[in-house]
Amino acid sequence: MRMTNKLLKTLGPLLLVMVLMLVLVGCAQPAPEQTIGLTEPPAEEEEATEPPPEEEEPKQEVFKLGIVGPFSGPSARTGDEFKGAVDMAFEPIDWQIGHYTIEPVWIDSQSDPAKASQAYEQAIAQENIEAGLLNWHSSVAVSCMEVAAKHEIPHFFAFGATETVNETFASDPDKYGYWMGKAWPTPSKLSVSYVQALEDAIASGTWSPESKTVAIYGEDTDWGRSFGAGIMGQFEEAGWEVVGEEYFQIDQTEFYPLLNKFKDMNPAVLAGTGTGLPAVSGFIKQADEVGVESLIIMDGLGWFGEWYDLTGDSSNYVLDQIPGWATDEGKQFAEDFEARTGFPPSPSAAGLSHDWARMFIALAEDAYDERGELSGDILYNFMRDNVWAGEWTYTDGIVMTEYQFTPESVPDPVVGKGKFIFPVLQYFDGDGKIIFPPEWAEQAVIPKP
Repeated sequence: MRMTNKLLKTLGPLLLVMVLMLVLVGCAQPAPEQTIGLTEPPAEEEEATEPPPEEEEPKQEVFKLGIVGPFSGPSARTGDEFKGAVDMAFEPIDWQIGHYTIEPVWIDSQSDPAKASQAYEQAIAQENIEAGLLNWHSSVAVSCMEVAAKHEIPHFFAFGATETVNETFASDPDKYGYWMGKAWPTPSKLSVSYVQALEDAIASGTWSPESKTVAIYGEDTDWGRSFGAGIMGQFEEAGWEVVGEEYFQIDQTEFYPLLNKFKDMNPAVLAGTGTGLPAVSGFIKQADEVGVESLIIMDGLGWFGEWYDLTGDSSNYVLDQIPGWATDEGKQFAEDFEARTGFPPSPSAAGLSHDWARMFIALAEDAYDERGELSGDILYNFMRDNVWAGEWTYTDGIVMTEYQFTPESVPDPVVGKGKFIFPVLQYFDGDGKIIFPPEWAEQAVIPKP
């Protein structure tokens, strides 16, 4: 113990000096600099990153589209035109929109309203169609729009033109708005051109009838009676006297008694319509055989590609109102259609149904791009929000320059120059010459000799 104390006494001063030196050295170190806002976080070791996984392609789905047409019955030829035109519209896209295969369900209306609505119900309940497309007859449209409203199935571009469709639509747009847009406006929007054409001919002196008299005829359907009522009112407004009004069954082919009655009346004009090729061609041929001298308006004679084969020279001087193949694309379509079907297409049936089918494809593609999927509800909303508003139109048709709907026109398309419009033609040797409107006219009206 003595030795330890002695050692401590000896080393104590030395240890004190060493401690003081260490303290002084520590105080001499500079303080680290601090810069507010620029302090960098300590570096972290980089972790290995894997590339993001590739997005999986959506699984293929099926979208069933019900296509309504008279595929049998008195207007079966129009059904043939529908089918050929729709196939030619969808084949370039391989019946594919996005990841959906479009599966057509062909619904045969048989030109009968009751059979058509039953077949439409069946297509909804058993085939699970999600949307509908096309239709020819007005009476079928009236019945099927009830089915579409009941099941909330959007149906696009039905040809049924009768104003009954417009009246039903206007009575409850939320309910009947599923009949989304007509492919043909109400008859009166087009038939007035006949009256204007004849009035112009009288005013210019190219036609001088003994009296301004007219008899109305047509098939006994919503279309036939709508056309008859419309053009009769337009003739009356222009100062014409209506001397008769007669209607016949859609599948009638024997007209001699009716035509002899008209011959006895001897009106300056016979004005009417039909939607069945046997009826229309039979009426025209038999009128010639009976010796009817009236100038005949047969609205729809040119709806059938084979009309001249069945009427021949009996159709000379007849007035009609149809579009033509005015573009290179339209002429090529007509050539291709005949090559694949064996019969020539009509611009009104095959041409328009092809355009409306392509318009459906275009709006469905845009709706799909917007939503990434396809359904009846999506198509319904796209049509209401864009097409009805007049903001989305179709300009790639082969018949009309532009197909457009507006809040004022719905459910009809907009009618007028550059939109939906038919010229008035007069037939000679199977060729239609435009007589109205004046800016398109190729010749004046030529009276029957």
